[in-house]
Amino acid sequence: MFLEARHIHTRYGKVDCLKGVSLSVEKGEIVALLGANGAGKTTTLKTISGLIRPAAGEIFFKEKPVSSLAPEEIVRLGVAHAPEGRKIFQKLDVLENLELGAFVRRDGEIGKDLEDIFSLFPVLKKRARQKAGTLSGGEQQMLAIGRALMSRPSMLLLDEPSLGLAPIFVSTIFNLIRQINERGMTILLVEQNARMALKIAHRAYVLETGQVALEGKASDLRDNPVVKNAYLGGG
Repeated sequence: MFLEARHIHTRYGKVDCLKGVSLSVEKGEIVALLGANGAGKTTTLKTISGLIRPAAGEIFFKEKPVSSLAPEEIVRLGVAHAPEGRKIFQKLDVLENLELGAFVRRDGEIGKDLEDIFSLFPVLKKRARQKAGTLSGGEQQMLAIGRALMSRPSMLLLDEPSLGLAPIFVSTIFNLIRQINERGMTILLVEQNARMALKIAHRAYVLETGQVALEGKASDLRDNPVVKNAYLGGG
């Protein structure tokens, strides 16, 4: 198993946010994590990436326990997190943001990977010396994903990549996620747009109030009447 979370409990103060969440991601998969606002999706990603320490349970990445590791140690192991709201450095330019994504690296191939990011996101090359805060929402999302990829991860955690984007950019972002996966990247995707997420995912989990309510192949969940009514508009 590439990534496995076993019976994770996570708290904010005295509030239980995750109540025994278990999930797994195989190498090369896109796994979608769906659910209403407040279901625990973002908390799950933050717990996996080490930003929040679980109160109970274990997380394994490539069979190594990572629950007690600091976020930068988890990045070094190969897990990159593109957070909700993008969280780019608004006053720095595009190139500086991308270079900061490689802060844990000490190899000599950062320049090569920059060119790879620019080939994947050509607009970022055009905007390389432009302040990140002046980019459009879609361009900022590309920058957030590109910055995460600059750590040269083997797994990418994506939190709401289509949030707040114009419709024309939503399909572009999902196409890019598919391309990144086809290059061999394993992806755990949190996404409110369940219809689009289930189109590109191999499997999915549905969270309700901090617990896994449903799981299965994405194609099966697309046809599940509960998922249809709750997340796909009944269609």
